Amino acid sequence: MTVLILGLVIFLGTHSIRLFSPEWRNAQVARLGDGRWKLFYTIASVLGFVLLVWGFGLARRDTILLWVPPVWTHHVAALLVLIAFILLAAAYVPGTRIKALVGHPMVAGTKTWALGHLAANGSLADVVLFGSFLVWAVAYFAIARRRDRAAGTRYPAVGIQRDVLAVVIGALVWFLFARFAHLWLFGVSPMG
Repeated sequence: MTVLILGLVIFLGTHSIRLFSPEWRNAQVARLGDGRWKLFYTIASVLGFVLLVWGFGLARRDTILLWVPPVWTHHVAALLVLIAFILLAAAYVPGTRIKALVGHPMVAGTKTWALGHLAANGSLADVVLFGSFLVWAVAYFAIARRRDRAAGTRYPAVGIQRDVLAVVIGALVWFLFARFAHLWLFGVSPMG
């Protein structure tokens, strides 16, 4: 569990710097330069991600089962993760109404993904991993939306075609990931 927690601290900590300490981040970018800052940020993010994936695998071996989720929660998780993938796509397709409405679709997608996985998994390792992401995403989303409102930030929507594109891309990637990659990466097939 220690490796998982260390990975979470590094990964989520790295992804929280801009939000919780923007002045420090700006000072580091000014001191190091944009390229070197991005290099250090990327190295820390990858290190944190590798540690949390490895740590989750280790923690799942000897984890404590807190509850046994009913079978229907797997269907709820599949639906929530589909929505999460669509939100993720909307973060990268410029000009979607989804981004105009949500503001930070990637963070909203992270919340949705974590909630779905918490619903369908009942071990201590699951609660630590997905609960950490859920708490981080809820806090990040609330702070980011508050800053957007204070700054008067708006995200323009170009047209419905962009939303359709985000939905199609998100659904396709969700299907491919659920059907093939999830089993290969995590040893569990959400599609049975």
